[in-house]
Order: sequence, then structure tokens, then C-alpha cells
Amino acid sequence: MSAVEEHKGYAPKVLGFAAITVSDSRRPENDASGETIRRLAEAAGHRVAEVVIVKDELREIRQAIERLLATEGVDVVVLSGGTGFSPRDVTLRAVRILLDVEIEGFGELFRQLSFRQVGAAAMLSRATAGLAEGRAIFVLPGSPKAVELGMSELILPEAGHLLGQARRVAPTS
Repeated sequence: MSAVEEHKGYAPKVLGFAAITVSDSRRPENDASGETIRRLAEAAGHRVAEVVIVKDELREIRQAIERLLATEGVDVVVLSGGTGFSPRDVTLRAVRILLDVEIEGFGELFRQLSFRQVGAAAMLSRATAGLAEGRAIFVLPGSPKAVELGMSELILPEAGHLLGQARRVAPTS
């Protein structure tokens, strides 16, 4: 058995997801990114506790994340939107202060995969991920295509593995 296979043995099979769409213009009836997160997580056999929309405001984003991290049964929080370079794009500032550890490889891999779809514009994505309070937080661009890419290629295949490792109890001597 390979080390990866052994590590994946610790992975929970069913996770609780929550989605946050960061946008000044989205409403429940036109939140394609939040709906994409919900649809893909459920199709993979996971539970979706909540899908919310918040304004591009540092405080609102942070409060939504903190509330979801305090919600029993939420293992993974996926944010979409606010990852660009406009003055209103504050999602990363809101998230990074809450992270116990950042997962640098997530953003690197997301941009590599995105490059195949959108070319050099992929470098403008500030997608990131990390762990906070034993939960995974993933930050994706707001486009439904970017959300589908991140969920299908990175988050759904590895979130359980990530949390299984993060929650392992160290052996006692």
C-alpha cells in the first residue's frame, strides 16, 4: 500500500460543505457559483449545510466564515468571488487572518489547471486554501467555470484526504 493510499484511509467519506458567494450583485436566483458548489458536493455524496451570499465587505465575509466554522457538521467552506485585483476584492484579506495554515499548493495547482482553460489570464487568480479550526477553507474565483474546475479537479478529490491528515491524532510514545 502506498503512503497516499494509507493516508487516504484516514479520510472521512462524507463531508459537510458550506458555500459562500462573495458578490455585490448576486442574489439566490442568479448565484450560479453557489449552486455549482452545492450541486457538485451533493453529487459526490456530501452534505451541504448552507449556501450564502455576502457582499464584498471584509467584515461580512469574515463573519460568515466564522459562523460557518462554528456550525456543527461543516467540514469544508468554499468561497467563490472576490479573488481578483479590484479594490472591492477583499476575500483573501478576510480569509487569511482566519487560517491556521495555508495550503500553498492549492493555488499553484488551480492556476496551472486554469491556464489550460483561459491562458495567461490564469495568473490573475488568487485562489487559495487553508485550514482553520480543523476545517478546510477553499477560495475560488467567482465564475461558475472556475468553481467547477476547482471543485471537480482539486477540492472534491482531496478534501477528505486533507481533513483526514489534519485531524489525525499523533501517536503517543
